[in-house]
Amino acid sequence: MKQKVVIIGGAGMDYHLFNMIFKNNSNYEVVAFTMAKEQNLGTTNKKLRSYPKSLAGKLYKKSIPTIPESSLKEFIKKKKINLCIFSYSDISHEKLMNLASVVLSAGANFELISPKNLMIKSKKPVIAVTAVRTGCGKSQLSKYIMDYLKSKGVKAVAVREPMPYGDLEKEVVMRFETYEDLDKYNCTIEEREEYEQYIEKKLIVYSGVDYEKILKQAEKEAEVIIWDGGNNEIPFYKPDLWFVIADPLRAGDELKSHPGEVNFRMADYIIINKENSASKKQIQEIIKNAEKVNPKAKIIHCNSIINPEQKINIQNKKIIVVEDGPTTTHGGLNTGAATVYAKKQKAKIINVEKYLTGGLKKIHKQFPHLKKIVPAMGYTKQQLNDLKKTLNKAKADYIISGTPINLTKLIKTNKPIIRIRYEIKEKKGNKIKKAVDKILKNKKKLRN
Repeated sequence: MKQKVVIIGGAGMDYHLFNMIFKNNSNYEVVAFTMAKEQNLGTTNKKLRSYPKSLAGKLYKKSIPTIPESSLKEFIKKKKINLCIFSYSDISHEKLMNLASVVLSAGANFELISPKNLMIKSKKPVIAVTAVRTGCGKSQLSKYIMDYLKSKGVKAVAVREPMPYGDLEKEVVMRFETYEDLDKYNCTIEEREEYEQYIEKKLIVYSGVDYEKILKQAEKEAEVIIWDGGNNEIPFYKPDLWFVIADPLRAGDELKSHPGEVNFRMADYIIINKENSASKKQIQEIIKNAEKVNPKAKIIHCNSIINPEQKINIQNKKIIVVEDGPTTTHGGLNTGAATVYAKKQKAKIINVEKYLTGGLKKIHKQFPHLKKIVPAMGYTKQQLNDLKKTLNKAKADYIISGTPINLTKLIKTNKPIIRIRYEIKEKKGNKIKKAVDKILKNKKKLRN
């Protein structure tokens, strides 16, 4: 008997899981996807998209609907669902099991799929960059590796974990090389945060819906594929070299978050980033956890170096801080690169709550730890306008932006924006480069 399935998702990995496990599989019928409210903030305020029948395969005569995760219990009972598959990232173990309990109590089975069943084998070497939580510094490492490969004359492209927020049928394979490509796909701030930083360095990054098709196209132009997983997502491609980044500012989360712990247990190298902002106790906690669950992994100690684009004296100046949205919302961080820089420069960070406009008020209520942070939210034009109004209303001398994108390309502000950049740097030696060099020795695979 055909099993009725719900894929519990967040407009990302759930589509990949569908393509790998359920598309053209006559033993199952995927009745719906779900969308979690805390994932992709702002996208759940409008009508939820369906997964198009044109992408769903020959077994589906209609598009597959998306329902709010909050209505899952009632949906299971109404549609007599047999199985729910969990498929999104950056969720605590406690919340994951709370959700499992909802599913089980409603009468359906609850499952997780092993990464090995979701990884596509590439013809080219794959270097995976993952994390234990969102905001650990994955893109810092991915760009560092790509720059190194470029210096050695090796062509590499990055592939990002999906964030297809527009027309899915037009976003099956997305390739970003220029700023015009960002406009072509009507990218949100959250998408730009991931893609624009590659474009600035004249690097190519792919994303989309169908990761088998993405891989085939990427393999045509690259000698090495860099997997840059969103949040703390697992690799969609089988890695030849696997890095996971741990954040000592959230020490312990490497064993408390899904699928971050999976990455932590499976990676070849564990990189402890941001050590210049952490205590010895925090760093040691990660080392002990690594020794306990992944003793074969090699540990690399790194700093996250913060540099402002403009050298301006902001001591005693009033500052409004903008940080990366996902990192400070569901990522749980109450600080970021902009905050760290402002404090080091002895600036006065203002409390933003009385200046918040529109949807930003709701986000601050949902994430009360933000207080002095404006998360760079921009899934919709309204959110982008709310961000602009908030920044312009604030009584401050400067805006310090820790988001990876150039906000001046999207909004006009009545006060100067100081953009903060950050790069990863090994504290001692060149272990990252040496690990990459081992991959490059496989010349035959590089040429194929």
